[in-house]
Amino acid sequence: MDEEYDVIVLGTGLKECILSGLLSVDGLKVLHMDRNDYYGGESTSLNLIQLWKKFRNSDKPPAHLGSSRDYNVDMIPKFMMANGTLVRVLIHTDVTKYLYFKAVDGSYVYSKGKVHKVPSNDIEALKSPLMGMFEKRRARKFFIYVQDYNENDPKTHEGMDLTRISTRELIAKYGLDDNTMDFIGHAIALHRDDRYMDEPALDTVKRMKLYSESLARFQGGSPYIYPLYGLGELPQAFARLSAVYGGTYMLNKSECKVEFDDEGKVKGVTSEGETAKCKKVVCDPSYLPNKVRKIGKVARAICIMDHPIPNTSDSHSVQVILPQKQLGRKSDMYLFCCSYSHNVAPKGKFIAFVSAEAETDQPEIELKPGVDLLGPVDEVFYDTYDRYEPVNEPSLDNCFISTSYDATTHFESTVEDVLSMYTMITGKVVDLSVDLSAASAAEE
Repeated sequence: MDEEYDVIVLGTGLKECILSGLLSVDGLKVLHMDRNDYYGGESTSLNLIQLWKKFRNSDKPPAHLGSSRDYNVDMIPKFMMANGTLVRVLIHTDVTKYLYFKAVDGSYVYSKGKVHKVPSNDIEALKSPLMGMFEKRRARKFFIYVQDYNENDPKTHEGMDLTRISTRELIAKYGLDDNTMDFIGHAIALHRDDRYMDEPALDTVKRMKLYSESLARFQGGSPYIYPLYGLGELPQAFARLSAVYGGTYMLNKSECKVEFDDEGKVKGVTSEGETAKCKKVVCDPSYLPNKVRKIGKVARAICIMDHPIPNTSDSHSVQVILPQKQLGRKSDMYLFCCSYSHNVAPKGKFIAFVSAEAETDQPEIELKPGVDLLGPVDEVFYDTYDRYEPVNEPSLDNCFISTSYDATTHFESTVEDVLSMYTMITGKVVDLSVDLSAASAAEE
């Protein structure tokens, strides 16, 4: 291999595939390799036989679960905000032409031992059983303030500078109680813990606006969309995109070893005795283990069942957020459920995930509050995986390493990592002012 590439990308996880697509569209010469013989890396989707091999050391799942190939079980399940950053990236790169999305039915929150629909605007606030009568009125006023808020129009600010005052101070002005703030902060603004209360309120207000704009987009029961056949479709769509722009993909490349020059800068990648030269390497943490550190662990339960999650109005696809305070934890727990309506399981079957940042070494005990909300399950698999983040200095070694996926069941944090990596690699910012109507979701 005598040619030199601008960038070699190692691993076909979602983050790496998005970057490979963005860089190819920019006209860079990209070679993309993976040691596995399948797309997706950590974020792949498995059929039933693959799932059994991974967790049960058997290739014979029980017959009553139906055909193996009707299953697409995401290893890192996440929904997308309909107006969120990932959808903007998909439109910016034109990957939407390879994907079909469908709106997600429900968005729920766990409060005081029960699952409730997340009220997301002033009208729903008045109907929600989450709050008493007087609290509903206060919440309604707050939702109206957020809906009307426009960063560039001081008339909508009601005399408050949201870059200066904390979320806690903004909430105090509306007199909202802790429980109300709990579901607003975690299930609408999608904060993962309570640190946001003492940070500038602008971020929370923007996140709430994103939620309500996403919700309005498909008039569904949630602000989320999800690809038909599961997330495994995304890396493959970006692989097609990269190929259109001249990128080269190679799967099943054993032992991709990153080579460095005397100054410690990347000079190429060797696999099967051949070295491909390059200026930069982009990869997931598993390819450069000596340049990352462990930052935590995710615990999850993967459940196959024959019914929707109880108390979610029979939703065929749904996210339920369990705020940390409701469980006495340091961070939130997440339920994700999908089914045959998104072509990830055979008719009548539902796949549910319970995931959380692990705070103990006992996933079965730790995830119990979430698993208990699912009702009877046919099969359950428990799993934990370590999370890593890069500790290298990319300006010195030209290695750009993604951070492992977190426990959230939506994509907002994943895309933030991709966009900051893109800027580090290219010095540019992705233009995300796109026509959002280019991504449509199938109606029922």
